[in-house]
Amino acid sequence: MFNTASPALRFISAQKRDQDLSDRVGKFMLAAYILMFFLFLVLPLGSLTIKSLQNAEGNFIGLDNFYTYLREPALFQSFFNSLFIAVTSTIITVVLAFGFAFALTHTRMPFKAFFRLSALIPLLSPSILAAIALVYWFGNQGVLKELLFGYTIYGPIGIVMASVYWTFPHALMILSTSLSLSDARLYEAADVLHTSKLRAFLTITVPGARYGIVSTTFVIFTQVFTDFGVPKVIGGNYNVLATDIYKEVVGMQNFQMGAVISLVLLLPALLAFFVDHYSRKRQVALLSSRSVVFEPKKKPFLDLSMLIFCGSITVIIFLMIGMAQFGALVKFWPYNLSLTLKHYNFEVAGLGWESFYNSVRLAFYSAVFGTAIIFVGAYIVEKLRTQERLRNVLQLFALIPMAVPGLVLGLAYIFYFNSSTNPLGVIYATMAILVINTVVHFYTVSHLTAVTALKQMDKEFEAVSLSLKVPIFNMFWRVTLPVCLPTIFDILIYLFVNAMTTVSGVIFLYTYDTTLASVSAIHLDEQGDVAGAAAMAMLIVYVSVFVRILHAVVTKHLLWKSQAWRNRS
Repeated sequence: MFNTASPALRFISAQKRDQDLSDRVGKFMLAAYILMFFLFLVLPLGSLTIKSLQNAEGNFIGLDNFYTYLREPALFQSFFNSLFIAVTSTIITVVLAFGFAFALTHTRMPFKAFFRLSALIPLLSPSILAAIALVYWFGNQGVLKELLFGYTIYGPIGIVMASVYWTFPHALMILSTSLSLSDARLYEAADVLHTSKLRAFLTITVPGARYGIVSTTFVIFTQVFTDFGVPKVIGGNYNVLATDIYKEVVGMQNFQMGAVISLVLLLPALLAFFVDHYSRKRQVALLSSRSVVFEPKKKPFLDLSMLIFCGSITVIIFLMIGMAQFGALVKFWPYNLSLTLKHYNFEVAGLGWESFYNSVRLAFYSAVFGTAIIFVGAYIVEKLRTQERLRNVLQLFALIPMAVPGLVLGLAYIFYFNSSTNPLGVIYATMAILVINTVVHFYTVSHLTAVTALKQMDKEFEAVSLSLKVPIFNMFWRVTLPVCLPTIFDILIYLFVNAMTTVSGVIFLYTYDTTLASVSAIHLDEQGDVAGAAAMAMLIVYVSVFVRILHAVVTKHLLWKSQAWRNRS
């Protein structure tokens, strides 16, 4: 009897050993990820907070630095300037993006694919490119400066215009998703009741997208409120919190006040994050009840109106990117408009092609290593069957970076990694710290993307693999990765493009040997070489466009292979 049962007992024993091994490895990796977030997120932010409570000699002085900040009218005014810019830009962006998204999802206007693709162009360029283009259009030597009726582009007008340009595609993506899930049954009921089109819009379309609107509002507000590149290039004497931090740290070496302003910058961003997170949770609950996807009917007047509206915005986008490219090619604006490539020689020492190569290296390292780290971390959160509390802690840590402005994270890294008592200080002033900072800064969106993809896979895959004595690691390599390859490439391209275009997160961390293209563009503009700055910004666009096209081709092939694999399964 014992011999007959022994194969079954051995099978159960082997299965239990495999499960125990998977659990031990999972717990180890879970602990490693939590430690990683402590080292590269929690402790740096803690160092920033401590620095704000110290004087120049490093002695604890409590809240004295905050009192000093509140007593400085010029510094405190920057908070209201930032608030005004963020609120104004957010209102304009959300209204324009909502109209554009409505045209794409609720009308039968032609050329939708073209308009959708064109609207995403600003994603491929650093925010400073919009500011540089506006200088050519409306600056002191601008083509259309008379249209400002005597006002200057160097100040709140320019900051708002540039901010609307570079945040528009972010708002469009969220609102398009929200509006595309409208319930057709509500519109059919409105037609039966002879409800006017305006009333149907106000009572069905807008309320149905309310969570998307709320989410978009806080995302755009946070982006504009914490942006550094645009106000640095086109802000003139109009101070905002982001530029104040830069002046205090770089200009006056007042690290304590820089830490104080960073915390002031962080608080509204945190508030916006939590409100946005709450609205996203409500939005998911709402979408679960949707059943009939809305298909727009042909309405000639509305379709034509939306065509004109979307066409106008698209023309503005092309005029902005086109002017930046033109400015990078003319010999001497505006006196000699003959074309030349001399501005791509970058005559200013330390701000030339080496900076561009550094950006490509940063983007490549961040994309490759960041994608691997983020996807495995998402797999641990979603698929690990033990340690639920620790997995919730890891999930919380993974969401925090979205609420931390890049400028704040960069300054926190200075205080933390530049400390003589920190053994991790060996990575300070190297490419490694730029990569780590970039991955942490853009961690949250990539993590949520990976978790969403993993949720689509049945949780019983892992249980079945263990019952068949297939190690969980083989399951990961042979099943999970192939199925999720399109999502992995989406994360890869997201990290690559954002690493190429980022300014705020790295402005405090680069050295002479690790200067980046986006930073070089700012410094070229500071030194009066606007054409060189435009050329450097356009190099970023070229690489981003090339990688996007390559990504589209590869993703299309992977989707075909993934679908074939699913059909065979």
